[in-house]
Amino acid sequence: MDVLVSVIEEGIHMRRLSALWRRCRDGRDRGMSTAEYAVGTVAAAAFAGLLFKIVTSPEVRKMLLEIIRRALSLVG
Repeated sequence: MDVLVSVIEEGIHMRRLSALWRRCRDGRDRGMSTAEYAVGTVAAAAFAGLLFKIVTSPEVRKMLLEIIRRALSLVG
């Protein structure tokens, strides 16, 4: 009986794998390709660099420190 259950379970797994394989090879574009990931990563890194430059600029740093000082003076 255990062998029969095992064979049936294997059949279910094989059908699921087969369906997954058909979906993967059906030619539809699902998600990003490696090149798109690379472009997205470069864009995200460039944006992060730009934000870093903006936030660490003296004007923005002064503004942020002033906001923090005001918030702390309201609390204490």
